[in-house]
Amino acid sequence: MNELNQVFSIRDHAAFEQLCLSVFRRQAEQCAPYREYLTLMEIDPSAVQRLKQIPFLPIRLFKQRDVYCGEQTPEMVFTSSATTGMTPSRHPMASLALYERAFSEAFRLFYGAEQQWSIYGLLPNYLQRKGSSLIYMVDRLIETCGSGGFYLDQYEQLIADMAADPKPKILLGVSYALWDLAERYAPQLQNTIVMETGGMKGHREELPKEAFHKILCEGFGVEQIHSEYGMAELTSQAYSKGANRFYCPPWMRVAVRDVNDPLDVRFEAGRGGLNIIDLANYYSCAFLQTEDVARLHADGSFEVEGRIDHSEIRGCNLLVQ
Repeated sequence: MNELNQVFSIRDHAAFEQLCLSVFRRQAEQCAPYREYLTLMEIDPSAVQRLKQIPFLPIRLFKQRDVYCGEQTPEMVFTSSATTGMTPSRHPMASLALYERAFSEAFRLFYGAEQQWSIYGLLPNYLQRKGSSLIYMVDRLIETCGSGGFYLDQYEQLIADMAADPKPKILLGVSYALWDLAERYAPQLQNTIVMETGGMKGHREELPKEAFHKILCEGFGVEQIHSEYGMAELTSQAYSKGANRFYCPPWMRVAVRDVNDPLDVRFEAGRGGLNIIDLANYYSCAFLQTEDVARLHADGSFEVEGRIDHSEIRGCNLLVQ
């Protein structure tokens, strides 16, 4: 079995750590921005012998450099959304088949076979936002499901089509669009999961997640709000089935760091800056230091509590600007 296939065959912590060290050594040599970062931090890759010793690359490097170590020309470059004055992140994707495998296997892990669902997106469609990894994922999931579609701003048509659809449904959208739909129409949805992809900065009042999810639950007549955690710089996604508590697929793991000391990283329960290991980032960098603040739980799940001061608005918040 080649190393990339091993990513999706991980079943225990020992296999995860062994593969992390192998991927780290390759990326420390072949990914130029990561190699230069390690040099600046005076870290000798050969001295890294344990998972806890692996350094995490600041995610903002995706705005400044091509974080890539594939031998072939990338099949796609995913970009984050950006408004005036912001620089988008760029994530060269060596293989769209790899990306599709990662999001399909993660979706099936949490929700079962795609074909049993209809997916309705309160998002721009693929032609309107070609560089978005989220839109690409939802577009392909809808295609595999065989039912659903994109309905940005088409609220009445969305409600009518969902009401006529006998299949179990997932209504997935940016937070402020879901809030608008719940507030203006309050459709009491049947046999439906409501899933938000984050943020509303610049569109609606920022609320604590608990208060915001309560509004959505009452507007849609559901008991829980699900969430998807992903970004242009990642290949994989984590999912929450309620209470803003996210769980990762086996090839993805999170840690928290001291916001004042990037090398003080803990995999134990605690609060701090969110670090992510995504081994499906095989051709870029699998070890990322994000600008989110999170609380890590003992079972490996995590809650996103906000952004580190002075960090920019994250991608999906700006998709429709």
